[in-house]
Amino acid sequence: MKKLNQELGYVLTDMQGKVARITFYHPTHNALPATLLSRLAAVIRRIGKNTAIQVIILQSAGDRTFCAGANFDELLTIQDEIAGKTFFSGFAHVINAIRLARQPIIGRIHGKAIGGAVGLIAACDYCFANEHAEIKLSELSIGLGPFVIAPVVQRKIGLGKLTELTFNPKQFKTAQWSLEAGLYQVVCGSTALMDQEIGDFCLQLTSYSASALMAIKKTLWKGAENWDTLLLNQAEITGKLVVDKKTKTLLKRFKASRK
Repeated sequence: MKKLNQELGYVLTDMQGKVARITFYHPTHNALPATLLSRLAAVIRRIGKNTAIQVIILQSAGDRTFCAGANFDELLTIQDEIAGKTFFSGFAHVINAIRLARQPIIGRIHGKAIGGAVGLIAACDYCFANEHAEIKLSELSIGLGPFVIAPVVQRKIGLGKLTELTFNPKQFKTAQWSLEAGLYQVVCGSTALMDQEIGDFCLQLTSYSASALMAIKKTLWKGAENWDTLLLNQAEITGKLVVDKKTKTLLKRFKASRK
């Protein structure tokens, strides 16, 4: 069963005192299929309601890649707009689960993040990264756009930086760029140092009032109350584009180039 989970990917949780750690993994550079997106959203919702937990850490397994965004192989199987909207709604559900969790969610970004992954990072309330944590929004290069994640990325780094990322889909931005943009709050020179800093930070947070942390979380997310509807409407835009003939051609060409 453990081998099967490795092949299909997994979402694991680990509770240590007042801190919960959520880890996701998929063998294709942590590119997320619909099943894992659904599972990740469900786990965050469940732990997000747990009054015994004061801080949540969101991370991925593997080395050098935090998340490659949407699972590319699954994108190629989408045949109609409804299926497209359903798939991209998976990212909307994860972002909203993070938004609605009572606890601050700390992102542990240990490597590259592409496409939808940047949205997951932006949704986290506070992010630690190492020097390998480069980012890019690659959607335009395959006939799509970052519609679902645009609101949460813009909320964190502003319209100007979102525009810069969106219109340069082949260019990775450094961890330092993301730090200066406000996507990351701390960048460390190594993963070991990053993990030490995260541990110290979470220990500090758990010493504070849980009620105060929850109230701060709500304050920071003020203005996003309509996102349950907004992000699903954005997913509909992507759902239409992903079945466009030109997009399909770009997707197939990109897949062939990776062989």
